[in-house]
Amino acid sequence: MKDYRFEIITGPMSCGKTEELLRRIKRAVIANKNVKVFFPEIDKRVSGDYIRSRNGIARDAIRVHSAKEILAYTRDADIVAIDELQFFDRHIVEVIRTLTKQGKKVIGAGLDLDFKEEPFGHMPELLCYANKVDKLTAICMKCGSEYGLRTQRLINGEPADVSSPQIMIGGDETYEARCLDCYELKKTKEDKKLFVLSRAKIEHNV
Repeated sequence: MKDYRFEIITGPMSCGKTEELLRRIKRAVIANKNVKVFFPEIDKRVSGDYIRSRNGIARDAIRVHSAKEILAYTRDADIVAIDELQFFDRHIVEVIRTLTKQGKKVIGAGLDLDFKEEPFGHMPELLCYANKVDKLTAICMKCGSEYGLRTQRLINGEPADVSSPQIMIGGDETYEARCLDCYELKKTKEDKKLFVLSRAKIEHNV
């Protein structure tokens, strides 16, 4: 295979990652490629064995509990498509490198950052190994900017704070895309106290 061996589609929630993944899968099928599609068991947003974009496009997929399970299904595959890369365990890097060394093409999609603006899961390492990276943007759901780059978590309609767990499966009622100006992350009382002390120390030294 002479084209890219490992492609990643990344960006915040609601930017069209799964839709783009499905588009590339469709093109591969038209080209008569044997495509296997996977997603992690932790993603409970759909009850069946398929992946689905926000615009309703869906395709059958294999739900796996661990990254290594993928290898058991891909012996005859030309192309391996993996959605929600950020949720997989540490073996996902090894699995993808193994698949590419076998001459297979891997197309993955996943969040680059979590709701705290921190690298999500093993995405940083995967981005380093990718031959091609497409970073998508979304529409900011607060101001309408075309540069929605962050994933905003909402708890009862309000921005989540830093004590919220990294993984919390949810849809549009829990997450929305925000631009850099509209993105918010609430600090806990302890964080605010540390910030005030740190600011006071800086001003005292000056």
